[in-house]
Amino acid sequence: MTEGKGPVEYHLMIRDLPAAERPRERLRSYGASYLSNAELLAIILRTGTPSESVLGLSTRLLSQFGGLAGLARASYDELYRIHGCGEAKTAQVKAAFELGRRLLSLQENERAVIRSPQDVANLLQGEMAFLEQEHLRVVLLNTRNQVLAIPQVYRGNVSSAVIRAGEVFREAVRSNATAIIVVHNHPSGDPTPSQEDV
Repeated sequence: MTEGKGPVEYHLMIRDLPAAERPRERLRSYGASYLSNAELLAIILRTGTPSESVLGLSTRLLSQFGGLAGLARASYDELYRIHGCGEAKTAQVKAAFELGRRLLSLQENERAVIRSPQDVANLLQGEMAFLEQEHLRVVLLNTRNQVLAIPQVYRGNVSSAVIRAGEVFREAVRSNATAIIVVHNHPSGDPTPSQEDV
């Protein structure tokens, strides 16, 4: 290493991944339901930047806007100002969310269905895995286990999220949900339940 220079940074790009691990190839092999939100968003965005892979950009967007719902609420200008999002990417993201909204308004039976813990992980892991604080969300389900909404109930600090039971059920009651799934992340990246979780 030359004196005065920092360590050389290496940025993993999509082309550096084994072919079977790239989002488009995984979608083709396993189907869209097996991909994380970050992987699906990466497919929509198509390319990253010279210093960041499209998967890194997708993860950063989900983290910066507080998940999929926050990204969907972001305005055109808010997205356009993000490094790596030009006019084309911003338009692609806004168009994708609008198509999703229109589909949900027309066909209730097309909502995501939760059949197993893996379905919940696929739905939320990509956007919650890189959050820097503990977030607690509640997946609201109808009688057919279709996802009605995923409100954020609480955002804690780096090691805890303390809430009242009433806060967990408030949105479920308002939405007339018949079942809920409580989800939270560990900023450390270790999914092992803590003593407090238990």
